[in-house]
Amino acid sequence: MLAFANIGPAALYLLFIWLLSAAGAAWLAQRKGYTERVGLMFGLILSVVGLIIMLLLPGRPGSTWKLEGPLPNPGARRPLGLSALGPLAAGLEASEAAGPALPDSPAGGDDAGTGPSSGEPPASEPPAGD
Repeated sequence: MLAFANIGPAALYLLFIWLLSAAGAAWLAQRKGYTERVGLMFGLILSVVGLIIMLLLPGRPGSTWKLEGPLPNPGARRPLGLSALGPLAAGLEASEAAGPALPDSPAGGDDAGTGPSSGEPPASEPPAGD
């Protein structure tokens, strides 16, 4: 019997290595300050060798590689004054950490621009305080 779709596990593993090296080289190139196309070209044409070449290329001045280091650090982009666990770990109450409360808006839209968002009562309701 003739099987047309039988490529074997080795070919599948080599395909995965080829695709992962292309994606990794593109990510490294972008992180080092080059365009992603450069890394993608190295990774697709040279496979794992292209990934190694991208590792050996120096990072450009001002690139993410030079500023943050080789691996991404999500804590490096944290605003000043916030701890690593967020605003609740800094000792704020839950209501302060969530931000100011927004007033409830009516179900229908206001075309006139009046209502709770502008600080004036809607035109259809009489003023309170009679």
